[in-house]
Amino acid sequence: MTNTGVGPRPRGAWWREGAVTATAFVLCLLGGVVQVDDTLTAPPAAAYVIAVVSCTVLPLRHRAPLAALAATTASGVLVAPLGLLLSPLIVAPALITAYSYALTARTERRAAGAVLGTSVVLLVASTPLFGGVSWQDASRMGSVAAFPLMAGVLGHSVRNRQAYLAAVEERARRAEESRDGEARRRVAEERVRIARELHDLVAHQITLANAQATVAAHLFDIRPEQTRKSLSELVETTGHALDELRSTVGLLRQSGDTAGPAEPAPGLSRLPALLASFRGAGLEVSVEQEGTARPLAPGVDLTAYRIVQESLTNVAKHAATGTARVHLAWNRDRVTITVADDGEGAVAVPGRSAGYGLIGMRERATAAGGQLSAGRRPEGGFLVSAELPLPPARSGGAP
Repeated sequence: MTNTGVGPRPRGAWWREGAVTATAFVLCLLGGVVQVDDTLTAPPAAAYVIAVVSCTVLPLRHRAPLAALAATTASGVLVAPLGLLLSPLIVAPALITAYSYALTARTERRAAGAVLGTSVVLLVASTPLFGGVSWQDASRMGSVAAFPLMAGVLGHSVRNRQAYLAAVEERARRAEESRDGEARRRVAEERVRIARELHDLVAHQITLANAQATVAAHLFDIRPEQTRKSLSELVETTGHALDELRSTVGLLRQSGDTAGPAEPAPGLSRLPALLASFRGAGLEVSVEQEGTARPLAPGVDLTAYRIVQESLTNVAKHAATGTARVHLAWNRDRVTITVADDGEGAVAVPGRSAGYGLIGMRERATAAGGQLSAGRRPEGGFLVSAELPLPPARSGGAP
């Protein structure tokens, strides 16, 4: 909270400095009105000297608060030798610099020491060297010593208040930045999730449509009936793709939660229908299960379905084969899903991006608490293997 005074000061600050300096000058002169013998006279020349010297350094208290405090304290020490009565009025500049130093000091210990030293110096300066001390002298000495302490306490209190307000503002700013960062993170995660869902929906249907169109073009001249069947399946597949895309985009356009019933997310229970769609596109898929199947959590069930769907889609798109194998192995705490083919093609074609299929599958598996690996098989073809967690088995249930 230290004001170093570097740079131009606002116009209002100069007006305040002028008002403070003028007020301190008037108070010094009023203090010079009361003489040592308790008589009232016009301010003597010594009072003007004390007022001018001590008030001249007041504008410097922001740049050099300790030097300003020392200068005004020294002026207060000269009051008694010049034949003036040392009082809180005539040392008003010292009180102001004590307040400013306590307000701007970097440490509380330094501020307390400097203000306490000022009080001691002024107290010693106001103590008569010879003769007795009357109760008027004692009260004047106490007030002269107490006022710098009061100014220091006030400055310290204002400093703590400013520091508290600054800390509150900083916490509010950081909280706002944290909220903004959290909102951006959630938006980014939602964008990735939407992109992954759209990829899984559209890539699957478009791959089937492409395979059905290829079959229809191949059989157009030699087997017209089979061509008609392939075209009918193509129309049905593209219709499903449009329906799913329309439904997804419709959900994104909604500003609030829909009140209508929502279709349940797909899971392994819909695996037969998924395999049938691939078989209709000319890809023969065999399924093997090992162990006893157990219900999956909804998110894990959807992940398992999407991994099988995307793996078979990649087989249909990139592998030069008409067969694929899906294997489900149920263990005590996980289910292992593998999709393999014997094709000569590759998921990643040189010179062309492999797309986001494998990335999306890995993201899904990681988000569900599992892991996924994919790569070429030593004996040929491609293999996708995913391990997903299972809920704890109930007592008496299947292992």
